[in-house]
Amino acid sequence: MDTKNSNITYIKAKNKVEKLKQFYTHLVVYIVINTVITTVKIMNNLNSGETFEEAFFDFATMATWMLWGIAIAIHAFSVFGLPLILGDDWEERKIERLMDEELNKDK
Repeated sequence: MDTKNSNITYIKAKNKVEKLKQFYTHLVVYIVINTVITTVKIMNNLNSGETFEEAFFDFATMATWMLWGIAIAIHAFSVFGLPLILGDDWEERKIERLMDEELNKDK
């Protein structure tokens, strides 16, 4: 039984680390890609005769940050916020409940 508990604990920890890794990868890609897009848009706007402030605070320049930022916020909530609301063992409780329902259905 002790081996089973340690295996379950290991699997849970591995899943949590995988979710964190995916979030941090998403965050890095968000920052890098949006920095490149913003730089290109600002350079194009500057070449069109706009001032730096006009180019930087242009809605089209910031829209990518805002829209993708919403996706990042949702991803962050699913990784960090959901366990705070539902509890760390929510997945385990849900799996047990579904398994119990499946076993009782067969009887």
